[in-house]
Amino acid sequence: MELLNIDCLGKPLRLEGSLAGWQQLFWGNTPVSVIPASTDNQGIKEHTFELKVQTKNTGSSTNGSEEANLEKTITVRLVTDLTWQPFTINYQLFIDEQPLVQGSRDTKDIEQQIPVTPIKKQTKLSIVGLASLGFKLLKSAKIIKVVLMGASVAAYSWLFSFQFALALIACLVFHEYGHIRAMKYFGMKTKGIYLIPFMGGLALSDERINTRWQDVVISIMGPSFGLLMSALSLIIYWITDVDFFAGLAAFNALLNLFNLLPILPLDGGHILKSISFSMNSVVGLALCIVGASLGVYLSYTLNLTLLGLMLLIGSMEIVFEWRSRHASHLLPLDRSGQIFSTCWYLVTVTCLIGIIWYLAGSGDAMLGLPLKILQS
Repeated sequence: MELLNIDCLGKPLRLEGSLAGWQQLFWGNTPVSVIPASTDNQGIKEHTFELKVQTKNTGSSTNGSEEANLEKTITVRLVTDLTWQPFTINYQLFIDEQPLVQGSRDTKDIEQQIPVTPIKKQTKLSIVGLASLGFKLLKSAKIIKVVLMGASVAAYSWLFSFQFALALIACLVFHEYGHIRAMKYFGMKTKGIYLIPFMGGLALSDERINTRWQDVVISIMGPSFGLLMSALSLIIYWITDVDFFAGLAAFNALLNLFNLLPILPLDGGHILKSISFSMNSVVGLALCIVGASLGVYLSYTLNLTLLGLMLLIGSMEIVFEWRSRHASHLLPLDRSGQIFSTCWYLVTVTCLIGIIWYLAGSGDAMLGLPLKILQS
């Protein structure tokens, strides 16, 4: 992850590092210093390197004054004091032992930074490349949102009814809007909400996250907004005694509870991944594998084919997370963040189950269906 990016002699001086203790310093795009991975992953570290710069020297001769370009070697030294939990980094930059700049950064700075994007090599056009370009163009077009929404309404109307399809779309949009609000809270640019027939919805952002805390908040805000919608529907049901709102509250709660299963790529899987990998990469891998095993069991016993397809995506995500664990750009959760995230997750799950349990006690067979699904 990018720990520091400051100006040094007209070029950016960028410090990359990871929890494994590895650090690498770049001047512009040129690596100038490396500290290998070790158990000593924080505290005071020093990077020292030399630069050759051109200077002008004005001298005199028999023909008058003349200028000559001289090459001078200077020593650059960067001293950092790093603490991972809670994250802080204090730094000092010296040029030939003369202090040039000093400062500090914390979690808020990491959340708001725009990481340096590696320069991609140009590749020849291919069918795969053209297909990828076409998908990106479609994804950026506003009309595709309308087409996907219409397809979703048609698909769910064919399976159930038009009224139920509209209610389901409302639940999905409200859920995805929670993700969008979280992204905007962190100052991220968003592309909006896309509804995918038989798969649910997708909230897209133009920017990548920088911290595990951002991943947790963005992931859990969808189910949290879903919980809010179920609670509002339940209140309206108490006021109006219209069964439609009771059904909306129950099935929306079940939909969001399913999304909180600790299985990647569901929201619950992302929350589990961020909390567990912040503890330890081995713990993260173990818990994500347990979650995937749970997904395989549910997919097989409940004959959920779509969940099986999603598990393939989740498995690739687990492998990628494990392979990049030593070079992850994500700032991990500190201990208080891990505890708070876990409590937020458990409270949301408990409230959703509570709504389902309460409405199942009304005696209506349809309202009792979500609870029967849970009991199965």
